[in-house]
Amino acid sequence: MGRYIFTRLLYAVPVILGITVIVFIIMALIPGNPATAILGAYATPDNIARINQELGLNKPLVSQYFIWLDNLLHGDWGRSYALNRPVLSEVLEHFNATMILSGSAFVLCSVFGILVGVISAAKQFSVVDKFLTFIVLIGISIPSFFLGMLMILFFAIDLRWFPVSGMYSLYGGGGLTDLLSHLCMPALSLAVVAAGVVARLSRSAMLEVLRQDYIRTARAKGVSEYRVVCKHAFRSAIVNIVPILGIQAGFVLSGAVYIETVFQWPGIGRMLVEAILQRDVLLVQGGVVFVAVCYVLFNIIVDVIQTWLDPRIRS
Repeated sequence: MGRYIFTRLLYAVPVILGITVIVFIIMALIPGNPATAILGAYATPDNIARINQELGLNKPLVSQYFIWLDNLLHGDWGRSYALNRPVLSEVLEHFNATMILSGSAFVLCSVFGILVGVISAAKQFSVVDKFLTFIVLIGISIPSFFLGMLMILFFAIDLRWFPVSGMYSLYGGGGLTDLLSHLCMPALSLAVVAAGVVARLSRSAMLEVLRQDYIRTARAKGVSEYRVVCKHAFRSAIVNIVPILGIQAGFVLSGAVYIETVFQWPGIGRMLVEAILQRDVLLVQGGVVFVAVCYVLFNIIVDVIQTWLDPRIRS
């Protein structure tokens, strides 16, 4: 297992390097001079030249990339000009809020998606199966940001059950109850689409296992349907469900950008949107690379879990 983990980490290195190249090129291809956007009304030729000198924008593009990459590897992610704060500190601060939102959405989509998929497969072609399939189809079809806006209109404005936006109340908030009340709508709207995908693929994985000969043998021996589904079929199907969860974790993490904007959640997605509008180059580059690295590492963890569940994958 240790050798497999080391190999997966080794394969991740060129992937992460490729991500840094893509992020750097995209930011370099954006029209306009970042120094002009940073300075705004103070964009005199002397100030523009000074900012270009500080950011290294007066050097060849290849040199700029390797200087930036060398700084990243040494823990110096630069300084945000718009916020006048270290990029790494700003990214870590906002990433905590994103992890709360994305982690909650991931738990919801995993639990409900697998549960619905297993029930639907166990009740194949029944009324329950058709009803759950219909609900899943609706959930997959609704964009998460649109669902979030509908929830704001209905649950926050009309019924006044939940706060409209933010992570905590401006006055008198800050506790766990306050956090949960702000978290309900964004986490649910972010989890719905992912839960639908998990449910459909979990159903397919369960149906494939339920058609196996050893399942028919267990039923012929008089084993209860509950034990057949939960003990035998699900234990075999979970090996194929785990990679689905890994993919949906990336979807939830990337989809948080839209949800954080809709609900004004102070996460890394909202931070990136504001940084892009302000042409805060170093903050955008640092934030995107940080999220991408987290996604790569999470997929490695998922692969390791899948290998632990099914050692045949290592061979």
